[in-house]
Amino acid sequence: MALLGQVLASSRPLSWVNTAYPFAAAYLLAGGGVDTVLVLGTFWFLVPYNLLMYGVNDVFDYESDIRNPRKGGVEGVVLDRSVHRLTIALAVLSNVPFVVYLLAVGDGLSRVVLAVSVFAVVAYSAPVLRFKERPFLDSLTSSTHFVSPAVLGLALADAPADTTTVAAVVGFFLWGIGSHAFGAVQDVVADRAGGIASVGTVIGARGTVWFALGAYVAAGLVLLLLPWPGTLAAALVLPYVANVAAFVGVTDETCEGANAGWRRFLWLNYLTGFLVTQLFLWITLR
Repeated sequence: MALLGQVLASSRPLSWVNTAYPFAAAYLLAGGGVDTVLVLGTFWFLVPYNLLMYGVNDVFDYESDIRNPRKGGVEGVVLDRSVHRLTIALAVLSNVPFVVYLLAVGDGLSRVVLAVSVFAVVAYSAPVLRFKERPFLDSLTSSTHFVSPAVLGLALADAPADTTTVAAVVGFFLWGIGSHAFGAVQDVVADRAGGIASVGTVIGARGTVWFALGAYVAAGLVLLLLPWPGTLAAALVLPYVANVAAFVGVTDETCEGANAGWRRFLWLNYLTGFLVTQLFLWITLR
């Protein structure tokens, strides 16, 4: 049980909702019902999907994780070598049934979205591909991890590709790019020391903060295209802008101080999720 607990912890329970919620919300808002697709899809994105994403990452990042003082808590466990094979096995076995089911009930578009989602999760950390070590592609791939569940929900519910849908997805994707980039700031020195490339190591800590800030602002501008009251979603970007803006003066030498902002980001997501839910209810009940 202790070994299983360590494997489960590698899936980042604090972040489970960040992938399950977008799927469920998008599916319901697009006209899907409280059915088997909703229940199984939400559970898949809640636990197995995160085990595949973070568990696999912890296995292949072991050598750098044991040297990273951030690891060992809510920001990621350090998986003992003895559970590496178990983690990979459970990640694969727990995902296969859900992927097979969603492929079976979906159509051509949803299957493509599902394939992209799973590929992005594996490609981010797996050897050879290692998209997480390909600057800028790392931020794009990470954003795909969180946006693709929403897009899959839309596809399974046959949502139309209208201005509202596209603006919401693009705004969410830009938010994801900014979030990943800001997360990379705190690891600039450690990544360079470990020979790991990232958006942060390429443009430096300060440049990455400005890049993240620009992505957040762009997300807010895109969300202004949503019809009222959805336009209010643009305001939800402002706390993230303020959080990142506090570090515009960061240097490579002081990059680890950005961890305080990253910890605020983790909890800020819960507040934002609550406010987004209220906005969804308002839109639905109007």
